[in-house]
Amino acid sequence: MKTRSLTGAGAMLGVVIAVSPVATAQATELQILAGGGMTAALQELGAQFQSTSGHKLVFRFGTTPELIKMATAGAMFDLGIVPREVFEDAAAKAEFAPGPTTDVARVGLGVAVRAGGAKPDISTPDALKQTLLNAQSIAFIPESAAGAQVLRVFERLGIADAMKAKTKAQTGPAQIVHAVAKGEAELGVFLISVLTAPGIDLVGPFPAHLQEEVVYTAAVAKNTRQTDVAKAFIAYLITPAAAAVLKAKGLTPG
Repeated sequence: MKTRSLTGAGAMLGVVIAVSPVATAQATELQILAGGGMTAALQELGAQFQSTSGHKLVFRFGTTPELIKMATAGAMFDLGIVPREVFEDAAAKAEFAPGPTTDVARVGLGVAVRAGGAKPDISTPDALKQTLLNAQSIAFIPESAAGAQVLRVFERLGIADAMKAKTKAQTGPAQIVHAVAKGEAELGVFLISVLTAPGIDLVGPFPAHLQEEVVYTAAVAKNTRQTDVAKAFIAYLITPAAAAVLKAKGLTPG
């Protein structure tokens, strides 16, 4: 696409032009449901969009089950930037406008240790298996799309039962980082975007043979009155300027 060849500055100018008809109207507040694995990226991108457009973005981050509950609980929202798995729930999908959605980013699984700690070998399936078996404790979020992927990897490695005793279940991405940074868990096993954080060191991604990805998809809410602003933010999220931020936060654009 032509926009893919734009420089960061040119991309931002394009966003200004694209948003300006919306920005000239009365500033509004956009309520956004978003996957927790995109917290750092969306906070930065949201701040940039707010500065450019004059609109306020309010994010409600959560795991896949939490996002499904938010979408179906009757509370008003304007936009979702959520794991694809949210749309597999019929009731949640019905709360979004019909039509195509936009894949914004994807991210795979990785392993992290406390900052400055020794980095174990996870370069092959056998090495990852041994590292997991040797670990005293592992922090992740079982009740999430990424957590389900982690559990499937444990099953593929034949260590699902052994991992149960080692698992320190967390309620959100920030809690994984805290647990590993404070030494409450030896390893963090989750999305690379979550494990790219102060206080912990990313060991690396899962071996390609075992890798799975969470794909974050953007869709406008069925009942929003802010369709133009929601679409403008989606358009910004797929610019080269936004892609640079996504990459810096451990995500792959698109």
